[in-house]
Amino acid sequence: MSGTERSSSLTTLARAGFGQLTAADTLLDELAAELGIPRLDVVTGADAAADPDAAITALARIARRDPAPVRAALRADPVTLWALLGASPGFGEFYARHPAELAFLEGAGASLPSGDELRAELLASVAADEDGFAATGDETAWVALRIRYRRLLARIAAFDLRAPSAVDVLAPVAAALADAAGAALEASLCVARTRVTTGGAGAGLFPREQVAAVRLAIIGMGKTGARELNYVSDVDVIFAGGADDAVTEAIGESRVTDIATRLAVQTMRGITSIEIEPPLWEVDANLRPEGKQGALVRTIDSHVSYYDRWAKSWEFQALLKARPIAGDRDLGDAYIAAVQPKVWTSAARENFVDSVQRMRERVTEHIPAAEVAYQLKLGPGGIRDIEFTVQLLQLVHGLADERIRQRGTLDALDALVAEGYIGRSDAATFSHDYRQLRVLEHRLQLRNLRRTHLMPTTPEGLRVLARASRLADTGDGVWQLWESVKREVRDIHVRLFYRPLLSAVAALPSDEQALSPAQAHDRLAAIGFRDPTGALRHIGALTSGLSRKATIQRHLMPVMIRWFADGVDPDYGLICFRRISERLGDTPWFLRMLRDSSGAAERLTRVLSGSRYIGELMEWIPESVAWLDAQESLKPRTGVALQEEARAIQARHAPIDEAMRAVRALRRRELLRLAIGGVLGILTIDELAHGLTTISEVTIQATLRAVRREVVPEEDRALDFSVIAMGRFGGGELGFGSDADVMYVYDANGLDPQRAHTLATQIVTGLRTYSEDQRVPFELDAGLRPEGRNGPLARSIEAYAEYYRRWSLSWEAQALLRARGVAGSVKLIRRFMQLADDVRYPAAVALQDLREIKRIKARVENERLPQGVDRSRHLKLGPGGLSDVEWLVQLLQLEHGHRIPSLQTTSTLEALAAAVEAGLVPETAAERLEAAWRLASRLRSANTLLSGQTSDVLPVDRGKLDGIGRLLEYPPRSATLVEEDWMGTARRARRAFEKLFYG
Repeated sequence: MSGTERSSSLTTLARAGFGQLTAADTLLDELAAELGIPRLDVVTGADAAADPDAAITALARIARRDPAPVRAALRADPVTLWALLGASPGFGEFYARHPAELAFLEGAGASLPSGDELRAELLASVAADEDGFAATGDETAWVALRIRYRRLLARIAAFDLRAPSAVDVLAPVAAALADAAGAALEASLCVARTRVTTGGAGAGLFPREQVAAVRLAIIGMGKTGARELNYVSDVDVIFAGGADDAVTEAIGESRVTDIATRLAVQTMRGITSIEIEPPLWEVDANLRPEGKQGALVRTIDSHVSYYDRWAKSWEFQALLKARPIAGDRDLGDAYIAAVQPKVWTSAARENFVDSVQRMRERVTEHIPAAEVAYQLKLGPGGIRDIEFTVQLLQLVHGLADERIRQRGTLDALDALVAEGYIGRSDAATFSHDYRQLRVLEHRLQLRNLRRTHLMPTTPEGLRVLARASRLADTGDGVWQLWESVKREVRDIHVRLFYRPLLSAVAALPSDEQALSPAQAHDRLAAIGFRDPTGALRHIGALTSGLSRKATIQRHLMPVMIRWFADGVDPDYGLICFRRISERLGDTPWFLRMLRDSSGAAERLTRVLSGSRYIGELMEWIPESVAWLDAQESLKPRTGVALQEEARAIQARHAPIDEAMRAVRALRRRELLRLAIGGVLGILTIDELAHGLTTISEVTIQATLRAVRREVVPEEDRALDFSVIAMGRFGGGELGFGSDADVMYVYDANGLDPQRAHTLATQIVTGLRTYSEDQRVPFELDAGLRPEGRNGPLARSIEAYAEYYRRWSLSWEAQALLRARGVAGSVKLIRRFMQLADDVRYPAAVALQDLREIKRIKARVENERLPQGVDRSRHLKLGPGGLSDVEWLVQLLQLEHGHRIPSLQTTSTLEALAAAVEAGLVPETAAERLEAAWRLASRLRSANTLLSGQTSDVLPVDRGKLDGIGRLLEYPPRSATLVEEDWMGTARRARRAFEKLFYG
């Protein structure tokens, strides 16, 4: 060939889609010579190949073994040959093993084989007789079956590849693939019958008449049952066995079961065992009762008994597509008749929502992170999302409407449209997306005749996929299509499942399909609303009418319903949102934020459905919704800024009632800011503790200023008064719902002692009165003062000094370890802290005092726990709880604080770290103690945020535990995990505590 001819040939190859031109040109020369066909005739039809390079490589390989079938195929139907080998090097390997099979490709793309034709062909491949026995039971029968199956598979693929639109023929192609799978199982069952009568390897040996009398039905599940199978997919099955009463009585029920089980095992082996001809696909029987642990074959009665007594909701959902596909048809029909009614009542089961959600989560939780973006089937926006949505709609409404009880996804979509459960335009888009995804999946599996659901990761792989699917012109185009469909499918669940809920209560566009109130009620119940009737009422109030606000709410509500449903308490979240919307009315910024900031709207649903504490406060401070649009707004404000605002408030409001009302509003606002930041994961536990301590200090300082101005006359202003923070308040470790432990000290500064005491007592009374807040309680607890609740509320600095010098008990010195001045006279605070240091950091501690502290700790554990409360669940006083860590640290501070200055801190964790550095606590023990202290603190705050009520006890209720877990960023339905984490953490901390405290 001249240079000019060679150049022209390469140009022709490039136009046909070849990429490796030199290699293809060499192979073309080889084929032309081997086959005796002109080069131009060899490449006729090559432009039909998705990957011409792979096709010509396959042709050369086959021709080297036997050129005659290749020559005949190229002359008879070259387009089909090139199309098949170009889309599937896997078929190239098949024809390389069996070149003579090429003869059956002629005209293969003209039509699909019918179900009867597939069955007849595959039964003929094993020479099955009228009684269902194959001519032979050895491995040659399996090989013949597999070769014939692949011949028919090639015919289906040829039709698929040559169709003008693969999307349009997806349904019949998938149905033919399912029919072929059923026929293959039927043929393999015939071989199995012969094997168990002739004693094939591992098959056993039974009389032919007994084998013939035993009935075995093979039930197709999943895509096989729905007649929407892939080219290479696991075929999910369930086996039902049995025999007539006379047979069972004659040979015994156990023998009937034994024969049926042997038949099932051998049937599966015929498809999946390693032989000369590779396996066809995996036969998966793990959807049977009890899964892998359960019997492979059961009678119908045994199946029904299991489903009545033990089955979980997801198992009924798995039966939605069940269909007899092989074996005894009457037995298969009886099985379906027995189990189908149970499928359509499963949505009424109490745990339906949880079980369906768990199924949905299991789909994605095991996907490797690197594969998520490429997962056609399991990833976000993939095939499974579509199937899940359709099945959920069917299960919710199929209980009352038999017309939507369809097995196939596309058939179910059509039925849902026809019966008014979804809109036509949405369903059409959804259907088209589903078909496109399935076509991509089919082309990927055809490539190597292997099960895969991953998009290509290379430009060449994408280019071949684009040509094979004809859904895009380039590799970039097919990737863009995939990304576009993913985004649409992610959103489609909302459009199909949630938006029609509005039709029951609000005016929607005329083309929107309507749900009746009863249907909307069922759908809301299915997604987790405990009071669907109330939810419908609230949705109606939010979306009805012609106002701009109602219009925006109608557009947003479908998405928000979904977000509420994903939350801990969707009912509370929805009603709270309604109240806030009504409070804000037509406020422009609110409507604009809802419309334009989907992030803010989602965060709003999250905090309202996850925290009653937030919901109740937000109803009183609805303008706080604006914070959700900017993360900076949820950061704690500094103490200086809050002090300035509090002083400004008091300057504007002279009457104490007005001033304190404004100060309480300031405190509520900042508590809400902190709560939202905590629930959304913006703030750490340390930031929350600091923020809560700061707003408590500012509140006390502002209240003290107001009360002094009201109570102390001008002539008595020499009186000094201060508030000392104690306990977790003093340590800067407050959580939501924590009391503020305090002590009050004064200095008469020359005033009459009795007059000074009277004024100090009036100040304390005023502090307690004006700091009270019915909305968010703020209790100033003086229980840690000398003599406890029996001692005076306020003492002079001299009285404190005298008391601690003469009568102080060990627990009172211990209490002072977290004393810290927070309000009032700075000079007086300094004097009090000097006094406290002498008491809490003594040069030496009497052994008797240490023993007394340990005795009190043991008594507290035994006597102060609420009656009937499980000790292990008490986060403060229980084993491994807050008091264990705090008492141990305080004991070390009392013993060693005088000589180790770093122990002289009111912070529990800072003191623990200092103890580690000083060698007083092993590092491992400290880690366990800190972990327990932090987890207990977080659980206490989360419990308060969830319920709006303060409690030191970890709830027993699974719903509350799950809600706490969600606030602490556990995955949904983590009640058991939360419980186990606390119990394990507390147990390890308790062991460390006992060794260090009592040891």
